[in-house]
Amino acid sequence: MTWRGTTTVSDRVFASLPYLLPLVEVLVFGVFLIKQFPVIGVLFLPLIPLLSIYNVNSFIPLLIFLALFMFVVRNEKINHFIRFNTMQAILLDIVIFLCRILTDVIGLVPSSDFAVQTLYTTIFLGIVGASIYSIAQSLLGRYAEIPAISEAVYTQVR
Repeated sequence: MTWRGTTTVSDRVFASLPYLLPLVEVLVFGVFLIKQFPVIGVLFLPLIPLLSIYNVNSFIPLLIFLALFMFVVRNEKINHFIRFNTMQAILLDIVIFLCRILTDVIGLVPSSDFAVQTLYTTIFLGIVGASIYSIAQSLLGRYAEIPAISEAVYTQVR
């Protein structure tokens, strides 16, 4: 079992890669914001190839989720820093999944377009902000502390 300690450059890069998962999944919620501000869409252009691969089959997201959880998070031979960040990215992905369920339920209730656009934009900005913060902290070799999510990660990753 590897304990906390210094992180190498490769550990930092590998720890930041799982955050591509929530960034790819949250693009669905950014539709309204990207329509209003096309410059934001340009920033996400590098993720388009990943999005096309990710959405080829409906089982690919599940397989990626299970692979990350089983082969990275539960593998104690991998550095704690990488396992922590992978689990945190998975939990951000679960938050996106729960938000999709919420927006599907809200879509059943007649409401104004403004309320739906505000909800979508809030979800998009929240996940993008958390992901960028976590990527930056990972590249600096620090643990990204996101309230409630990091606490849940600490209980899963020993």
